[in-house]
Amino acid sequence: MKDETALVVFSGGQDSTTCLYWAKKHFKEVRALTFLYGQKHRAEVDVAREITRQASVECEVMDVSFVGGLGRNALTYPTLTMDKEKPADSVPNTFVPGRNLFFLSIAAVYASERAIRHLVTGVSQTDFSGYPDCRDAFVKSLNVTLNLAMDKSFFIHTPLMWLDKAGVWELADELGVFDLIRRETLTCYNGIVGDGCGECPACRLRREGLEKYHREKNKESFSLQRPC
Repeated sequence: MKDETALVVFSGGQDSTTCLYWAKKHFKEVRALTFLYGQKHRAEVDVAREITRQASVECEVMDVSFVGGLGRNALTYPTLTMDKEKPADSVPNTFVPGRNLFFLSIAAVYASERAIRHLVTGVSQTDFSGYPDCRDAFVKSLNVTLNLAMDKSFFIHTPLMWLDKAGVWELADELGVFDLIRRETLTCYNGIVGDGCGECPACRLRREGLEKYHREKNKESFSLQRPC
């Protein structure tokens, strides 16, 4: 299997775009796999295609619409009102059951056919919004399962696993794609590119992380400018 090639599970959002450029820094060749899973705002697929075009990364879009219909959730059911806060006794209804399980499993099969060993995903346990399939234990468990099921030696990379959103913004800045991610990615659950609607949980998390990063960056800059 190829050690110089990585396959990025790519949505065109802040996290996966940061991971795309992280992969470009660490691997000789990068490919992307984007999914249609029955999401209400399919504009993210067009955004994903455009970002990968700019990054000179080959992107394939795969229709797995059955995933969105397996469980009732606010991202695939137009009539379901979105939870603005995580319920105390359950996951938020923006959680799409099985999404990361299916995406990574399909990506592994896709990668196997192309002798690609390295898979990259933008999940994070630090800012995981209550989604159980964004946790480190899940990814490590699935990595073992995929290797056993397919008799391969996949390695699932999670560059953002221990970063909060401020840390993700910092990494994007270090990779030289801060402005691209700020202006051209689609994180918003209401399908608005860039800073989004500002009201949905994804937008609020993104904005709070950006504000925190600006505060920390300005504090560091001020500290460096102070005379000894």
